[in-house]
Amino acid sequence: MRVLVTGHQGYIGSVLVPQLLGAGHDVVGLDSGLFEQCLYLPEQASVPCIAKDIRDVESADLLGFDAVLHLAGLSNDPLGDLNPDLTLEINHRATVRLAEISKQVGVKRFIFSSSCSTYGASGDDLLDETSAFHPVTPYGKSKVLSEQGIMPMADEDFCPVYLRNATAYGVSPRLRFDLVVNNLVAWAFTTGQVMLKSDGTPWRPVVHIGDISRAFVAVLEAPAETVHNKAFNVARNEDNYRISEIADAVGAAVPDSRISYAADAGPDTRNYRVDSSKIMTEVSGFRPHWHLKAGISELYETYQKTGLKLDAFEGPTFSRIQYLRARLEEGVIGEDLRKRG
Repeated sequence: MRVLVTGHQGYIGSVLVPQLLGAGHDVVGLDSGLFEQCLYLPEQASVPCIAKDIRDVESADLLGFDAVLHLAGLSNDPLGDLNPDLTLEINHRATVRLAEISKQVGVKRFIFSSSCSTYGASGDDLLDETSAFHPVTPYGKSKVLSEQGIMPMADEDFCPVYLRNATAYGVSPRLRFDLVVNNLVAWAFTTGQVMLKSDGTPWRPVVHIGDISRAFVAVLEAPAETVHNKAFNVARNEDNYRISEIADAVGAAVPDSRISYAADAGPDTRNYRVDSSKIMTEVSGFRPHWHLKAGISELYETYQKTGLKLDAFEGPTFSRIQYLRARLEEGVIGEDLRKRG
């Protein structure tokens, strides 16, 4: 298939594109280039790129594609909190508009990178795709509104799919240290402390970016009737953990490390567990390869090979919110998060 990947220069996109190419698809990227300098490792693949903000996409940009895989947007809760109105503009309104244009020009399949953050404050119950939404952040709300905005577009010629990814982790050319597993392993490696910023009690499902990418490929290649206008939680049921349990796993894997708590560590309202049985049973092409222990080892070994230092880990390049704040202060981007010049 001829596939357009929005946000292909991001944390997940940098892993997804090589998988799509390996599966034989013809891939084009669309990216504003906001994070193109955030390279931690060499890129694994290069594809033609439409250099454009998703807010500015036109019909001509989408002509001739069989599918759009939509990753682009403000990618986590802290980024969403930076400017809630802008989060809705980029993550919600631009997403729904992208789906509308895709349908108008004849794109058959639209795969939206949603999030388990849609469940937000949901307690200890195991949640499937029919469970109620309880988003507690602008980011989570933007994902809910996007799903709700796209669903009515579905018909026999337009097949949207919603992948509700658990909290991502794992090595990427555009590595992020603002994700819980990546962050805790980096703290342990650079300081000897597995530093918790919360009290460690909330539940959080986690999933390796390699498996998120496999889910995209699987629903792209699945028969339309199997995935038509459906949402899928993307994780393994075994990978629902309390944050303290993730910290324990990191402490066990990183030599000479110990768990500690930040001075302001307190409760986190984001608390949810997810049931991912649906994607396992209904999408035959999806089988996750990763589990948490292996992912922690992958991160630790990568940090060893690259000689990760605290200043790089704590610096602005690999934390999306810090990076944007630095670019705003420099005037490289405007308050609307568009690149200048």
